[in-house]
Amino acid sequence: MTTDPLVIFTPSGKRGHFPVGTPVLTAARQLGVDLDSVCGGRGICSKCQITPSYGEFSKHGVTVAPDALSEWNSVEERYDNIRGLKQGRRLGCQAQIRADVVIDVPAESQVHKQVVRKRAEVREITMNPSTRLYYVEVEEPDMHDPSGDLERLVIALRRDWALPALEADLGVLRNLQKALRKGAWRVTVAVHLGDAVFSPRIVAIWPGFYEGTIYGLAVDLGSTTIAAHLCDLRSGEVVASSGIMNPQIRFGEDLMSRVSYGMMNPTGSDEMTRAVREGMNALFVQIASEAQIDRDLIMDAVFVCNPVMHHLFLGIDAYELGQAPFALATSDALSLRALELDLNLHPAARVYILPCIAGHVGADAAAVALSEAPDKSEDLVLIVDVGTNAEILLGNREKVLACSSPTGPAFEGAQISSGQRAAPGAIEHVEIDPVTKLPRFKVIGSDIWSDEDGFGDTIAQTGVTGICGSGIIEVIAEMRMTGIVDGPGLIGSADQTGSPNCFADGRTNSYLLYDGTAAGGPLITVTNTDVRQIQMAKAALYSGARLLMDKFGVDKVDRVVLAGAFGAHISPKHAMVLGMIPDAPLDKVTSAGNAAGTGARIALLNTDARREIETIVRQIHKIETAIEPRFQEHFVNASAIPNAVEPFPILNSIVTIPQINHNQGGDRGPRRRGRR
Repeated sequence: MTTDPLVIFTPSGKRGHFPVGTPVLTAARQLGVDLDSVCGGRGICSKCQITPSYGEFSKHGVTVAPDALSEWNSVEERYDNIRGLKQGRRLGCQAQIRADVVIDVPAESQVHKQVVRKRAEVREITMNPSTRLYYVEVEEPDMHDPSGDLERLVIALRRDWALPALEADLGVLRNLQKALRKGAWRVTVAVHLGDAVFSPRIVAIWPGFYEGTIYGLAVDLGSTTIAAHLCDLRSGEVVASSGIMNPQIRFGEDLMSRVSYGMMNPTGSDEMTRAVREGMNALFVQIASEAQIDRDLIMDAVFVCNPVMHHLFLGIDAYELGQAPFALATSDALSLRALELDLNLHPAARVYILPCIAGHVGADAAAVALSEAPDKSEDLVLIVDVGTNAEILLGNREKVLACSSPTGPAFEGAQISSGQRAAPGAIEHVEIDPVTKLPRFKVIGSDIWSDEDGFGDTIAQTGVTGICGSGIIEVIAEMRMTGIVDGPGLIGSADQTGSPNCFADGRTNSYLLYDGTAAGGPLITVTNTDVRQIQMAKAALYSGARLLMDKFGVDKVDRVVLAGAFGAHISPKHAMVLGMIPDAPLDKVTSAGNAAGTGARIALLNTDARREIETIVRQIHKIETAIEPRFQEHFVNASAIPNAVEPFPILNSIVTIPQINHNQGGDRGPRRRGRR
């Protein structure tokens, strides 16, 4: 039986016996305890801070004496004087085991720190990035050892960190000798740990101990917007987030328009590729500026995008995606160099692109699957990533189905008469009084309703400029609930609706939401064409969801998750009144925010997640709406508000939806044509 002291680490619970004099860091490494160290135990980085616990621990069957660890030494004293150690903390590389001891590893000392994403459920990201920092001391050259500086650096990294044989990029070789000598043969290196394509290699070097960090980008390349999160690859912290409009919009607002542009113009695909890459680089300049960092410190990037964006970003003609059977050039995940994509990051930066699910269900849907994990759900969950091309997942532990629906840009304010992108001054929330039929609203940038005191002061800088996607959804749903719009989607006249804001507009009626013309502002109305645009978009969305339910053999789902940056701002009640989503309890309709961006961030910060999603994607069954006969049937029914045949019993228990038809009987105003 050993007489060596027993060491117990918390919160992991790992334990073992070690000889007297063993450093705590060494014991932690041998037990596989999650204790950080960048400097290799030299007392420089302070990442290995631990907190010894003293007293009796009946749970563990040990009593820890005050002298269970070695005394405070000069290295700890120096560090405490310069930077300060929290009371009770020790450096794991300096404290040595003398007797039985219980040691706590605080969260900030754990390598795999937990990054918490807050929404309906808390999700954690385990830190395991593909590129990491390592500090080493390298043997100096002498006349008896003719090996090169790189070879001795690689030996030191293998000795101290058990890294495999490493290669080095040319940029590292150019700076290697200067860095080694300037750092007195002590250097910090960034190492890309390798993947299915790239072997492990040194990608950057700093003289001495580099106290800074390195960064990665999680990028959601959408057809309308490009959003990026800049993440610290050591802590997982999101340092900055930013977004821009996709410059490709000038070639067409929807994906098929861009595919057509490529078909019709010999250089069209190349133009769109160049445009999106230029836009990407502009975004990177912007986000690096916001974070006040050098772009050369961005050494890893993960991209998610729909299939058309995937091809155009890579410089692949998207022609085949414009016609059946919608074949992808490749659906596999890709590992590339940033230089291959003309991205202005660190010269050796690596890029990982998540796999696509199928021809119209892309890497962004794969990222949503990684983020929201329908394959791990006990209940049946419908996940809808609302965008120009809605991507829909339905599943549980049994199976996961996927499809896409071409909703078009109406939900994002495009093709709407007074529509605009979400920006300060845009109407985002609307209520219509059921008695007076008059509206009130909130705009982005103000928390005050338009009929409340102080509203004018809060919008003095922006004014009221238009209506964004969430606003158009809410106003049409409110118009339906107050009888201004009927089931087929027709806006009634002032006499029919009892609303003074309804007015004849050509051969149909429109609804006045805001009149700012007296002060030189806009006239914001909802026209019947606007209603039609939303009807077509929501019908496509609902039909895709309903088709997946058919394939699953169910008539209802347990819960609905609205994904996408736009989905985060949609009111579940108004979405259901419109008939965008299937009938479900409102408390079971939640938002996941930009789930595709979150999935990209998970893949950026944890390379194991990359292998996981590559496996999951192969198990997802894709339903092609274009060849499904029932899709058109569902689409026709879903064109009504909320639906021509679906009963929506849960919705009807919450709100009263008037059963009216403005094209029958009474004063039809401008709709008299067609009556006999």
